[in-house]
Amino acid sequence: MSESITVERIGEAPHEASFNDYVQLLKPRVMSLVVFTALVGLLVAPVPLHPVEAVAAILFIALGAGASGALNMWWDADIDAVMKRTARRPVPAGKVEGGEALGLGVALSGISVVMLGLATNVLAAGLLAFTIFFYAVVYSMWLKRLTPQNIVIGGAAGAFPPMIGWVCATGSLSLEAVLMFALIFMWTPPHFWALALFMKEDYHKAGVPMLTVTHGRKSTRLHILVYTLLLVPVAVGAALTSIGGPFTLAVAVALNAWFVVGAVRIWRRDEVVAEADKYAVEKAVFRFSLLYLFLHFGAFLVEAALKPYGLGGW
Repeated sequence: MSESITVERIGEAPHEASFNDYVQLLKPRVMSLVVFTALVGLLVAPVPLHPVEAVAAILFIALGAGASGALNMWWDADIDAVMKRTARRPVPAGKVEGGEALGLGVALSGISVVMLGLATNVLAAGLLAFTIFFYAVVYSMWLKRLTPQNIVIGGAAGAFPPMIGWVCATGSLSLEAVLMFALIFMWTPPHFWALALFMKEDYHKAGVPMLTVTHGRKSTRLHILVYTLLLVPVAVGAALTSIGGPFTLAVAVALNAWFVVGAVRIWRRDEVVAEADKYAVEKAVFRFSLLYLFLHFGAFLVEAALKPYGLGGW
């Protein structure tokens, strides 16, 4: 089927959508990262939240993340249809109508924000509402198609969940919450640019001004190194706060040392060699970057679990 036919069918559902189609509309892979980091933010906070309230908070944060995903898929259906990585998503594949995606996204946005406010506090609900707005409007509708810095600024949307989790428990912001936010914010550019290096043609066909398209792969490689180096003090700094400790610091040092080594290897790579081995190094660094974030936040969780026994924390 040609690209033109595929694009023409965006938003048309030739058959009744299955439950799994609607689940995929909520971007479950992204949601899993959101849920995990939000849960960590909630559990490492100094104020314990009642288990029922905690479960409700995570549920509504997850719904908010799903709402963002649905709204993003509705708006980006045209470019998703021409990108190999996203062509099978429910809307461009014709499994879910665009209007249904929009309606589901709006409905879940309202439900998640209102219910989070009732379950925890107004500040947490406000942060969730701003996160949905930032991802769906500021990033998806504006930045993504406007500037090669789209993923830098837009990365803020994915960085809010641990901060929201912290605020659910404490009702206020703190240095720890800001550093958890900053950790994800600074991690996002090298993570996505590593992906963009071996997916450049997808972004080029879709007309998305990713850094690899506007400035080339050589410039992107340098940007990956710079942002990875800037990530190091944020990660180490978070490990030195009340949510960290010796274990977290050791994990931060090890993970960031590996990440920097990977970024240096990417920076030094010759494009001819990279094409010859099908971007093996870039793909390896991208996979590690996923593990990097989970292990960092997992270390915060382990540190919190050790504290009652006098083994965690500073």
